[in-house]
Amino acid sequence: MKKQLVKSKEIDAIKFKKGELVAEVEELCGENLFGCYQCGTCSAGCPFIEDMDLGPDEVIRYVVLDRNEVLNSKTIWMCASCFTCAERCPRDLNITKIMEALRQIVLRKKIDHTKLVKISKKEIESIPQLAFVSLFRKNIG
Repeated sequence: MKKQLVKSKEIDAIKFKKGELVAEVEELCGENLFGCYQCGTCSAGCPFIEDMDLGPDEVIRYVVLDRNEVLNSKTIWMCASCFTCAERCPRDLNITKIMEALRQIVLRKKIDHTKLVKISKKEIESIPQLAFVSLFRKNIG
């Protein structure tokens, strides 16, 4: 039996229902998450990909699929906002803004995993200043 291919007119007619998560992220960041075609360029260029539990492209897929467990992902906090992903994206998506929107959603729920007061003096002296600046920027809302 031959499989029938979907005609392009039929594809154009398909309407995607936006879930609550994708609608909230798009409202916060102004990016069209459905523009991502999952090429993986963002993940391939990310300098912190080794420390992430999900690649940036996977984060976008989770949001589009309305999977709230993405808010527990370590990836949204590992993002250094270096804009490498945004510069390389063939669809001109600013993935950095998407990560920031996800962080804002978590922070608006009053969940803070950083606990700055628990950082020892020795750790404070060894952590690069840029890391603190990024941490503060991520945690002010």
